[in-house]
Amino acid sequence: MHSQYTDKQSIEIEPTQFHVLSPLAEPDTLVTQSPYSTSEYSQFYGYFQDGVEMYAEPERVTAYLDTHQNWFRRCAHPMKAEPLGQNGYALVIGRFGSFGYEVEPKIGLELLPQQDGIYRIQTIPVPDYIPPGYEVDFQASQICVAIPSSEYFREQDTEGIELPPTVTRIEWELHLTVRIRFPKFIQKLPQSLVQSTGDRVLRQIVRQVSRRLSSKVQEDFHHSLGISMPKPLKRRL
Repeated sequence: MHSQYTDKQSIEIEPTQFHVLSPLAEPDTLVTQSPYSTSEYSQFYGYFQDGVEMYAEPERVTAYLDTHQNWFRRCAHPMKAEPLGQNGYALVIGRFGSFGYEVEPKIGLELLPQQDGIYRIQTIPVPDYIPPGYEVDFQASQICVAIPSSEYFREQDTEGIELPPTVTRIEWELHLTVRIRFPKFIQKLPQSLVQSTGDRVLRQIVRQVSRRLSSKVQEDFHHSLGISMPKPLKRRL
């Protein structure tokens, strides 16, 4: 896989406002929801993008993505993923933390059916579950981009390697907002230190989860369809 992983700096907010990205909003569009009455919550925001290559035509890739019920839970392992309705999952991300404070995020995600070639994922409530001191707003989208093999592997030595006529790159982007109510001993630390550490932990979580999930989806797609996957080659586009 070839990564173009990026993230933006966190944003500051007023202590009495909770800003969440609308599922269909542009990156800089914010929607204000009901405010909290406490200033003890810290907010962290990140924008991330990456992609993964599938060695098949877009039609085969989208057919696979359209049936996430067949593969999402398998590919999410070792994360725990329990179904929520037809397109949703309650996902336990893993344990993360710093300064002696740890949290095991559990969020509800809905994998919306594609619309105009765009797949969206958004947070949904997990029934009978109240997050202990944190809230997550996850808004992602992904598209399939077809690249001719001759262009994808341009100037590469592919002699003796069986290549598909088309490579499909699944490109995704994520807007992620996390609000955390830290324990008193962390609230006494310098805000700049808390903010920078929170930004780092957020990047760590997204990097670890996205790369592992992308790799497993890539492997599962090729294995389930009986498609051989060439050894990674350096591409030039």
